[in-house]
Amino acid sequence: MKTYCLEVRGDFACFTRPEMKVERVSYDVITPSAARALFDAILWKPAIRWHIRRIEVLNPIRWINLRRNELGLGRSVISERNVKTAMKQGKGQLGTYIEECRQQRAGLFLRDVRYRLHGGFELLDSSEGPEKYAEMFQRRARKGQCFNQPYFGCREFSADFRLVDNSEDQTPPIPETRDLGWMLYDLDYSNPASPMPRFFHARLENGVIDVPVWESEEVRG
Repeated sequence: MKTYCLEVRGDFACFTRPEMKVERVSYDVITPSAARALFDAILWKPAIRWHIRRIEVLNPIRWINLRRNELGLGRSVISERNVKTAMKQGKGQLGTYIEECRQQRAGLFLRDVRYRLHGGFELLDSSEGPEKYAEMFQRRARKGQCFNQPYFGCREFSADFRLVDNSEDQTPPIPETRDLGWMLYDLDYSNPASPMPRFFHARLENGVIDVPVWESEEVRG
């Protein structure tokens, strides 16, 4: 699988640990699922699926405590039943008023993040060649084009990106090694009605995380 490299950066990031039920607490480093979403934002097609192979941490891991206003649990998602009713009748009240259900939540987020992400795509439609999608991705990435604004975990934490040429001089990863413990890999959509999270044991070696393949025994549900 041919891989492509993106350098991404942003002021803030939150890759939320699922075990934290009340306050938002980020993983120390971007997760493979969040990295994959950055590639999807630049080029998503039904015929391809992105896979992350390597994550390089370029800025020291720094933290910041923030309090934010959020919608209360249970009020942030519009009811599917109400949407269907509005579609049939041609009218309906689907808005949510923040004044009625505002909550202030604390969060432990990352700041001044910068990563180099290596990923490649799997071709799901064998009737087409990979060259077309490779050219599309590289052209869009070089021009800064994207289907939606890439972000680091939360939509308000936007991410800047650029395509990295292997021949250029590159900033070395941070000289840090640590065990990051179990980290979210991605969601398994084998059953679309009930996607299940899968995890892997992540380790930062001299600023680099080598991501196992999806089918590996290292990836567990």
